[in-house]
Amino acid sequence: MAQKQNSSQAPVVRQAPASRDTDRSQAAILKAACDEFTEHGFAGGRVDRIAVRAGVNKRLIYYYFGNKDELFLSVLEHAYADIRQAEQALRLDMLEPVEALRMLVTFTWRYFLTHPEFLSLLSSENIMRASHLKQSGKIREMHSPLVSLLDRLLERGQAQGLFRAGIDPVQLYISVASLGFFYLANNHTLSVIFGRDLRADDALDERLAHMTDLIVGYASSQPQALDAIAKQS
Repeated sequence: MAQKQNSSQAPVVRQAPASRDTDRSQAAILKAACDEFTEHGFAGGRVDRIAVRAGVNKRLIYYYFGNKDELFLSVLEHAYADIRQAEQALRLDMLEPVEALRMLVTFTWRYFLTHPEFLSLLSSENIMRASHLKQSGKIREMHSPLVSLLDRLLERGQAQGLFRAGIDPVQLYISVASLGFFYLANNHTLSVIFGRDLRADDALDERLAHMTDLIVGYASSQPQALDAIAKQS
């Protein structure tokens, strides 16, 4: 006679191994592809090397991602998703407007410093005139929360008399990103031209302070008042 199952024990639900294997394989491929494209650019990147880096058969890459172009697009979308998620985690809506703007500048700068692969991928895509991102069905939707967040931040600052009216949140973010991107992307040539080690710790700290003052000063309706707030923080 078969032994009855204990009804007090809930059945154990396990994820199918195939699904876990798929997730692991895709994550390994994306990481390997990111490393390959960072080192060699899109044109120099090789699917054969990506397969070796990921420890998978090359055919599996084509099965999951179609071709090299679609793989590169997936890497780009993944890179953008990471920075956008990290920005949302800052909870800028919970901070005072000036502090929030300073936090955004600081975060963006430090993210660029710790994720050089992000800058490299963007440089490669710009060389190709964003030909891959133009095919993305996710990229604009991915960035709309950032624009909305900045819009709310600027509105709060204006309502408190801290920020001036008429600031375009997209232009503001482009300025925040470009001030750090240009400095880091051209660091070697700038260091030679001006005879300074622009990657030295004190130079990086000086750059952050400079960028923050520029952005907050631009947004300010009362520069002197904001200087007083900065000194108190």
